[in-house]
Amino acid sequence: MKCIIIDDEPLAIDIIESYCQAIGGIEVICTFTNAIKALDFINNNTIDLVFSDIEMPNISGIELIKSLEGKVPYFIFTTAYPEYALEGFDLNAVDYLVKPIPFPRFIKAVNRVKEMIRLNDSSTSFNFSSAGGEIASHEDNFIFVKSEYENLKIDIHAIKHIQGLKDYLKIHSENAKPILTLMSFREIQSKLPESTFIRVHRSYIVNVNKITSIQKNRIIIKDERIPIGESYKSMVYSRLNI
Repeated sequence: MKCIIIDDEPLAIDIIESYCQAIGGIEVICTFTNAIKALDFINNNTIDLVFSDIEMPNISGIELIKSLEGKVPYFIFTTAYPEYALEGFDLNAVDYLVKPIPFPRFIKAVNRVKEMIRLNDSSTSFNFSSAGGEIASHEDNFIFVKSEYENLKIDIHAIKHIQGLKDYLKIHSENAKPILTLMSFREIQSKLPESTFIRVHRSYIVNVNKITSIQKNRIIIKDERIPIGESYKSMVYSRLNI
């Protein structure tokens, strides 16, 4: 797994780099104290993971991830300011490590990235047909998600919406209790058909087939009201032909 480290404090870079060397399986290909130079490097190279501070001169870690073009690598934010955690998760950051970073907590964050990469690789390998080699659409009517100590099978067509709760996602389905799973929005969206499920808010994905009505900046699914985020509004309205 190839990674880079971005932090305006060289000592913080040294600590993260030593952690990477200690656990193995991570190749630190470059480090940056200047986030703008890092932005150019990320846009022009293939990277699996970025460790980034948030409070930096010229451009913050939050602004950095928003500025990326094309495929965005996995991000783990490393900072002394826990108040930024919510915004970091809204951007689908894998994890948020508060300095000084305990080594066990660092291992946990990296293992999450490794698992996400493994799941994505498995998904890709199963999406090719043996005959023509073309990527297949979501033909299965179900997905499996891990909840506590088991993998639960969920009917895709029964899902009404998915709600983000910091580290967890809460999957709401018809005629079933909500299911909590330790996943990111990026992970769950890779399992669901894009034609049916759209992100309408930093904390919500909805099944367009379950929408009852649209009221101002809210989506109504039966008796549930789901907000439409300001930055998602034009995309949502275009997708729903409103």
